[in-house]
Amino acid sequence: MDGFRIPVGQWAATAVDWIRDNLHGLLTAISTILSWLVDSLTDALLNTPIVGVIVVAALLGWVVRSWKFAIGTVVSFALILAMGQWVTAMQTLALVLVATIIAILIAVPVGIWAARSDRVSAIVKPVLDLMQTMPGLVYLIPAIVFFSIGVVPGLVATVIFALPPGVRLTELGIRNVDAETVEAGHAFGATPGQILRGVQLPLAMPTIMTGVNQVIMLALSMAVIAGMAGADGLGKEVVQAMSTVNIAKGAEAGLAVVFLAVYLDRLTAALGDLRGQSSSLLNLLARRRALAASAPRPVDAAAEETERRLQPTV
Repeated sequence: MDGFRIPVGQWAATAVDWIRDNLHGLLTAISTILSWLVDSLTDALLNTPIVGVIVVAALLGWVVRSWKFAIGTVVSFALILAMGQWVTAMQTLALVLVATIIAILIAVPVGIWAARSDRVSAIVKPVLDLMQTMPGLVYLIPAIVFFSIGVVPGLVATVIFALPPGVRLTELGIRNVDAETVEAGHAFGATPGQILRGVQLPLAMPTIMTGVNQVIMLALSMAVIAGMAGADGLGKEVVQAMSTVNIAKGAEAGLAVVFLAVYLDRLTAALGDLRGQSSSLLNLLARRRALAASAPRPVDAAAEETERRLQPTV
């Protein structure tokens, strides 16, 4: 077997070179759009008063989860500010949010398609296996070749790495919808699109939101790798701390990543189970409306007497 070798790596390099040389215009357009999205969101977060960002984040936590979570959000964001990591945290948050939105826009339609076609599912699953098991650093190599150093290769690598759970859990959620419920929709004459929008997606939403949660967590886990590609944010801080063996900087950047991860994890988990959040502001208002609707109305004696007199006598 000496000398026997399949040049898979060379084939991959040739494919990357071909894409770079022949799709330069498309790659430039993608780079421009992605860079603009991240930069715009970063500018929006940084130009908003810090107190405003913290208040909005805390209100979101209270609305969908609880007042305790809102207080924890204020404390954790205040700690990020106190550690001097506010700017880098907002840069990482912008990168994660853009990557998550792009991943969801791809994952949900692909997951629905795979749930409705066994053939598509059979094709998609090995691709997802490859995307999940391939080391994240490997994605950076072609991404840097295509888009050079900066935020875009880190964003592309993050999307690829975080995408699979969204597809898998969307497919799982759609497939686990009760078949009798779907058949009832068909019996009432609903079209496949109406059944998808009115039956399957609402019933599968908790599972889909679990997928969104996993996408966010994986995107945050790629923050350091994005920093290696030159993306600004907490990942870049960690990379610099590693290169200079700066324990203080590494600990602060790492804790800031943890605080962001906990906030986004709890927030998306609550969005997937809004009815189960008994302490949320939404459920509190819903209970008050229900109590108001069920309370007995005051009896107007004069109106009752007038109505009695107007009734015909037998």
